[in-house]
Amino acid sequence: MAAPARKVSLTGIKPTGDPHIGNLIGAIRPALSLVEEHDSIYFIADYHALTTIRDPEKVREYTRSVAATWMAAGLDTERTVFYRQSDVPETFELAWVLSCLTGKGLMNRAHAYKAMRDRNAEAGRDDLDAGVNMGLYNYPILMAADILLMNSDLVPVGRDQTQHVEIAADIAGSFNHHYGSSFRFHVPRAVVPEAEAGRTLPGTDGRKMSKSYDNTIPLFLPEPKLKKLIRRIPTDSVPVEEPKDPDSSPVFRILEQFADADTTAETRKRLEAGGVGWGELKNQLFEVLNEQLRDLRARYEELMLPGSELDRALAEGAEKARRRARPLLDQVRAAVGM
Repeated sequence: MAAPARKVSLTGIKPTGDPHIGNLIGAIRPALSLVEEHDSIYFIADYHALTTIRDPEKVREYTRSVAATWMAAGLDTERTVFYRQSDVPETFELAWVLSCLTGKGLMNRAHAYKAMRDRNAEAGRDDLDAGVNMGLYNYPILMAADILLMNSDLVPVGRDQTQHVEIAADIAGSFNHHYGSSFRFHVPRAVVPEAEAGRTLPGTDGRKMSKSYDNTIPLFLPEPKLKKLIRRIPTDSVPVEEPKDPDSSPVFRILEQFADADTTAETRKRLEAGGVGWGELKNQLFEVLNEQLRDLRARYEELMLPGSELDRALAEGAEKARRRARPLLDQVRAAVGM
């Protein structure tokens, strides 16, 4: 009996800023772990970035930075498909086909669009669509094209992105209903990484680590800047000799995501017993983070150099992606009558 076909896992990475340790814990490591079980595909969603970024140099910089980050973190381009969205034009032809099957009401319910309208309402604007470009409005359809073009089964996303995968599944269902006698898309489902499903990584202000809060710890800070940033994380005024609650401390909660189990358990015990100050804990966090990020930082800097293997890897990845995309799009074209 033949072995069952491996499921296809697709991860999209939007290049909208410098990567931080929350990305490493919540997205990069969980997504890379899928390589062992699935046919894993990763792409840089550079066209998606145009909904918010108007500086072409920033788009290029962030795209290259994100690609280098994932490769430095362990993405093996020989075992996966890794490409820039902009290198696969089949995506955009499919997006038009899908848009013709997508009801406007479905787009009206998309979270990002609704949030923009809510902000306009709160600001007292008469035009609730002020500031809404069609890229933002149609964003879920382009994301559906990304997903369906690779016939993806699984899409690892954060909780705030699950609706986009559900929309892609709805659109796939519509296509299959109308054209399923000649071609059918796989219907994808979202996979929320365990780190995202449980406690989120706190930022330097104690809230969820997020670029929108400006409270991140960037992955590739030089050692002196990393140490200075960690020292600035606010703590309470419990004296050194008093017992402390580790779970109320963002410093400890970051530490436990990076330190080994024995180190975490020992540190928890010492904090609860008293005699350890927050300054000592911050020093420990710096040492643990710096040890884990040192090699990653060096590899990233190597990949960011002009003429590094990054460019070759993306060019080869684009060809792999198009080899998958072209036959599927041919089937879609035939199904709709082209």
